[in-house]
Amino acid sequence: MDIPFLPVLIAIYTGLNSLTFALFAYDKLKVKMKICRTPENTLLLLAVLGPFGALLAMIGFRHKVRHMKFLLIPLFAILHVGLIFWFWPLAG
Repeated sequence: MDIPFLPVLIAIYTGLNSLTFALFAYDKLKVKMKICRTPENTLLLLAVLGPFGALLAMIGFRHKVRHMKFLLIPLFAILHVGLIFWFWPLAG
């Protein structure tokens, strides 16, 4: 049985962005409840893998928008867009 590569890759990428969004949202909830937080390095690592989820969560929840190192997330998103356009011809 041959599994199509592109739909699997899209599903994995969507899952990573969804996971990143959920973790940013959960961290914002932890802030409001004043309980133990998710380490910033963990959030940044997930943002490298799923920048669109991180960016949506940052905008939607106004979370981590004042921290300088989290200004890298829009750059991660731009990098991902560039990589998608770079590798798109190989997927066809």
